[in-house]
Amino acid sequence: MTGYSTEPIAPLTSAECWQLVEGTHLARLAVSVSGEPDIFPITVFGAEGTLTFRTVPGTKLASLVTNHRVAVEWDGCDQHYAWSIVVHAQAQRRAPHHADETIERAARKIRPIIDFPAEDWVVLTPITVTGRRFRRANPSA
Repeated sequence: MTGYSTEPIAPLTSAECWQLVEGTHLARLAVSVSGEPDIFPITVFGAEGTLTFRTVPGTKLASLVTNHRVAVEWDGCDQHYAWSIVVHAQAQRRAPHHADETIERAARKIRPIIDFPAEDWVVLTPITVTGRRFRRANPSA
């Protein structure tokens, strides 16, 4: 016996997706760089239908100047289930001097994983939010 579940993959509702996203700050940002896909880890804050992260000048930020469409992906698991969520979004760069309520709230809630000064902010407006939940394999089988 393999221990694999026969339970089908279950789609998550939008509300379930947001509940998981709002509790998980480490994600991956997918962008197009010179027509090629690339993925970057980000520390992101999600609340009230908006995603916000800070970054430094470089490939990630430069790619958002020419292509505002991005995808963000989160994964997580507990003892019984694993889940995956993808948000397709429109990205907007916010300069350090252009702080607003969205950025100020994010700055209070998230702490960077690496100790590096990141002053540029990106606000993502979701277009689609999809998620799936998977029953984990039975570890005792």
